[in-house]
Order: sequence, then structure tokens, then C-alpha cells
Amino acid sequence: MVEYLDIIRVVIISFIITAFLGPIIIPILKKLNIGQNVRDDGPKTHLSKSGTPTMGGIIIIIALLITTISSGLLNSDMYVLLISTIGFGLIGFIDDYMKIRNRRSLGLKAYQKLIGQIFFATLLALYQSNTSMLGTKVIIPFFSNRYLDLGMLYVPFIAFVVVGTVNSVNLTDGLDGLASGVTLIVLSFFGLVALNWGMDSISIFSAALTGACLGFLIYNAYPAKIFMGDTGSMALGGAVSAIAILLNLPLMIPIVGGIYFAEALSVIIQVVSFKLTRKRVFLMSPLHHHFEQKGWKETKVVIVFWSITVMLCLIGVASLN
Repeated sequence: MVEYLDIIRVVIISFIITAFLGPIIIPILKKLNIGQNVRDDGPKTHLSKSGTPTMGGIIIIIALLITTISSGLLNSDMYVLLISTIGFGLIGFIDDYMKIRNRRSLGLKAYQKLIGQIFFATLLALYQSNTSMLGTKVIIPFFSNRYLDLGMLYVPFIAFVVVGTVNSVNLTDGLDGLASGVTLIVLSFFGLVALNWGMDSISIFSAALTGACLGFLIYNAYPAKIFMGDTGSMALGGAVSAIAILLNLPLMIPIVGGIYFAEALSVIIQVVSFKLTRKRVFLMSPLHHHFEQKGWKETKVVIVFWSITVMLCLIGVASLN
């Protein structure tokens, strides 16, 4: 049975591996000219970031693989978590590669990414509905021992949640250390829940990815020496989604992942408002850019969003007790 000391050990090992990989992989990416192409319509302060090595998600994924494989807890749940993470990370990798090859900030077309995302999301939903003791039921936060049976709607609902979460995490990855910091906090929450519920493989996986995100911050915190790219953000989105689904807690994602939700919602509101009224609700979307345009420093936005995520995770803890 996994204990707290095991979790601490896994976090430390993953952190050390990530910290060790940084000085090896960053120079390689620089030598291959794998640099970020910054959007022309983004904040002008971000133009100086053009050329910063991207695809840093590779570092996170390698550290995760080494740590989880060496843990000795390779059961079906662990394989599903790894497949979800690597699968979505692969979609992001192809997207990053196309951006670099074409020397522009656009990679895969939206429908191409969506097809791949729906495929992996559907696999995850089918696995959980056929192996979970709860079947097609999900836990309702704030209502102890209450479940919502989705029945035939389970697979499409889970697929929607997963695809939405993956793209929301991707939108959150816009400032140095923002997505990696928010996600390690969310992962810590789910990891502790899994530990307390005796779901060892999920707790170890969460701990390994938490350590990897923490180690990645050494190089991704402001000023970033490397970006995770879609390779990393989609991999993290796939991991968070898979963990929540295997814990039967998909309804918890909008709570503890409130920052993801707010980022995605800001984009939707902005697009709909502009198309209907030709007016913008936010100075710029996603939401983190709005605060930048209001004069907040990048580091302030990141710290505030981290702090909000900590509070949301505490609310998440309260909702399960």
C-alpha cells in the first residue's frame, strides 16, 4: 500500500530527473532551431520571447515515464493514464512540429486536432465505463455519497469533458510558469484524493507528474528558458482529465481547475461577443492577456492565478468531506 513517504519519494525523484534533463534537452532544441513562434496579435511584450525553445513537454513526459515505470505499479489504470498523457502529447507534438516547420504560429487545423482528441477521449470513457465499480456513475461534489448515473450519455459526456479540459489547459499555457504551476497544484489535489482512497497507481502517477511540473518550473518560470508547447500543455490536459475520470470525479475539474475553465470561457465570450456585436468584452483573450493589458506584470498574473487555484483546491477538498 502506498503511503505519504512513497508519494514524497516519487515527487523528489521526478523533480530531480526533470531538473537533470533540462540542461541536456534545452541546448539540443536550440541547436535544432526549435523555437517558439509568437503570435503577431498577442501582447507586444511577448514578441521578445520569439525563438525561445519550445516542445519542453518532452522533458515532462520523459521524467514521468522514467518515474512511473520504475515505481513497479504498472497496472491497467497506470497504462491508461500513460496512454492518455502520451496520446494527447503526441497530438500537441505534431502541432508544434508543424508550427516550427512552417515558421508560423498555426499548426494542425482545428478539426484535425479535434479528431485525435475525440479518439483518445472516447477510449478513456469506454475503459472507465467498463472497468469502474460505479459503471456510468460519477460522483457529485458537495453531496456525500451522491452519484449521477449518466447511462448512455456517459461516453459522449466524458469525451466532451476531456476534450474541453485538454484545450482549456492549452489556452492556459500563455505565460511563463502559468500552466505548469496551476497544473501541479491541481495534480497535488487529485494525488492526495487518490492516496486517501487507496488508489495507489493513480496517486503515484499524480505524484510523478507533480514532481515533473515542479522541476520544469526551474526552466519555465519567468523569464522562461523553455516553453512546454502544445506537446506539454495537451499532455498535461490529457493527464488531468484521465486522473479525474478514473477517480469518477469529472465534475470536480471545473472546480479545482477553475482557472482552466475561466481561460476557455473568456475566449468563448470574446468570440461570441465580437461576432454578434462587433465589441470585445475583454481587452484581450485568453483571460491572462486581459490582465496584462490592464497593466499587470506577467509574474503578478501567474502568482494570482496560482493562488486562486490553491483556494479552489481547498474548496475541492471541502466538497468531498
